Amino acid sequence: MQLRHQTVWSSRALRAMRAALIVLSLAGCAASHNGMAPAQPTATNPSATLASWRDTPTKRAIESFVADVTREGSPSFVPPAQRIAVFDNDGTLWSEQPLYFQFVFMLDQVKAVAPQHPEWKNNPAFKALIAKDYGALANQQKALLQLVAVANSGMTVDEYDRTIGAWLASARHPKFGRPYTDLVYQPQLELLDYLRANGFKTFIVSGGTIEFMRAWAAKAYGIPPEQVIGSSQVVRYEVRNGQPVLVREPKLEFVDDGAGKPVGIYRSIGHKPILAFGNSDGDLQMLQYTAAGPGPHLALLLHHDDAAREFAYDRASKVGKLDKAWDEAVTDGWTVVSMKNDWQTVFPAPQQ
Repeated sequence: MQLRHQTVWSSRALRAMRAALIVLSLAGCAASHNGMAPAQPTATNPSATLASWRDTPTKRAIESFVADVTREGSPSFVPPAQRIAVFDNDGTLWSEQPLYFQFVFMLDQVKAVAPQHPEWKNNPAFKALIAKDYGALANQQKALLQLVAVANSGMTVDEYDRTIGAWLASARHPKFGRPYTDLVYQPQLELLDYLRANGFKTFIVSGGTIEFMRAWAAKAYGIPPEQVIGSSQVVRYEVRNGQPVLVREPKLEFVDDGAGKPVGIYRSIGHKPILAFGNSDGDLQMLQYTAAGPGPHLALLLHHDDAAREFAYDRASKVGKLDKAWDEAVTDGWTVVSMKNDWQTVFPAPQQ
């Protein structure tokens, strides 16, 4: 997809696309651990530092918070088992423009299976998608979602995992020309490592689906599959060719976005986080939940204000809108991280 088409999409169209992403993608191995305390974290890299963070009040606030909650004898000391940190994924741990990366994948799946569906050649949504006429496509939402449903369901979860892996290995971002998994944020990789080195357990809490993130999150972030919380749907057990398999069904089970994020945290972790990091209004309730009540906490919002190195967007954006959450951050004293001013670099150096 080309960046010049980004502004064609309306807010309403993109909300529908985001809903489709959630409804039509299937979490093949979703598990709930309601009320179970996480295993006590251990330091994985005692020498971890925030090397890509500039020496600003933001960096010092993070370091001060971590020092306070990990220093025995401190009034703010938090036992390791309760040092839970949650991170949104899209726009917080990796980039999200011009469209959520998972939705780009799902649209590409429509194109990939098109030879199996000659009846699509007269479908107005399919014709608009192939022609990259995103204005027309925005007016064909229902027809497009039907195509996405067919292209992204019916297979086993293992087959879908392989499809995700193949796409991630071959697809390239339209602006940067790099694999999507290269577009994780270097300062956030360091922060995840820094927190784990100080006894935190780190989780992803995303509106995206868990099977899409689990395919690469462990390698990219050091976050194992069981610590990925996301939207999910029903899977069906059946026996195919004598083998038991799980098959993807387009039946919504749980939406881990907005007000769903605190619910997902409760169901899967059983502890309220003491640190939460987001970037948009979709993370507002997760940040509110983390910041509520007694005890130490740190709520962080990433502001995309760096058009030169990534993108600049906030209140008027069609993707990753930051409006109400920004207002609450100002009112309640949450920490707003400026990509432009607080980060020395954005992405890891390309691998040779």
